[in-house]
Amino acid sequence: MTFASIPSPGEGVWYLGPVPIRAYALCIVLGVVVAIWIGERRWEARGGRRGQVGDVAIWAIPFGLVGGRLYHVITDYELYFGEGREPITALYVWQGGLGIWGAVALGALGAYIGCRRAQMRFLPFADAVAPGILVAQALGRWGNWFNQELFGRPTSLPWALEIEPGSRPEGYEQFETFHPTFLYEFGWNLGIAALVVWADRRLNLGFGRVFALYVAGYTAGRGWIEHLRIDDVQLDDVFGLRVNVWVSIVVFLAAVSYFAVSSRRHPGREATVLRELEDEPAPGPDGDDRADRDNQVR
Repeated sequence: MTFASIPSPGEGVWYLGPVPIRAYALCIVLGVVVAIWIGERRWEARGGRRGQVGDVAIWAIPFGLVGGRLYHVITDYELYFGEGREPITALYVWQGGLGIWGAVALGALGAYIGCRRAQMRFLPFADAVAPGILVAQALGRWGNWFNQELFGRPTSLPWALEIEPGSRPEGYEQFETFHPTFLYEFGWNLGIAALVVWADRRLNLGFGRVFALYVAGYTAGRGWIEHLRIDDVQLDDVFGLRVNVWVSIVVFLAAVSYFAVSSRRHPGREATVLRELEDEPAPGPDGDDRADRDNQVR
């Protein structure tokens, strides 16, 4: 028996006439808006121009949504392609189901394309937006609360999460309260975001090391939080661990390795974040550009 617990929302969808307003989608949209706002402020502080983060987001967000959905569908393919399933529902992103690894991978590809088109350097851009991405992920997890999904093992802790009978997995129908993994990840992500900002200021990080620190910090938390979850996935129990735990381990090691190698090769921070400034002639000792002095000689 629990003497205190966190109730789950009775509704996750509201209607404005015939139009459904889904809490899951609202959490994602709020996260995107906050991430862009934080990213813009940090990008300008690094020497970028106002509005450029929003321009790149036009590429990164659709790529990220597609990547996140693909990862989810691949790892839970029987939900959409098993017997009696409707494959068209694989496109219903608004009903939940986005894999963070696919979202980050394809989102980064979209951001790279956007940076190239805008003559922005990708690594400092990734460093600028990293803390905002963590905050967005933290806010997005509240969508799981509204959907009563992706919770952890049964528990009677004071902060246990109440789950309605219809949302409990097979084999756990007799339990009423579970670990609120959405809340754990919410708190963890905000903590890592603060750590990343502090480390960036203290160590003057650049060349993608802020983003690497974000990835390492996030995966360290995702590993133990994922281990608590009891939702079924088809690609599960690989050598005794969920596939997402293995992915967290591999990505964590890759991020730490990149951080170490980059620190040796490129200590400090980039001199400029815009590619167009790389081609500008350096000023001469008398204040004139080299090109101007060459023209004077001619």
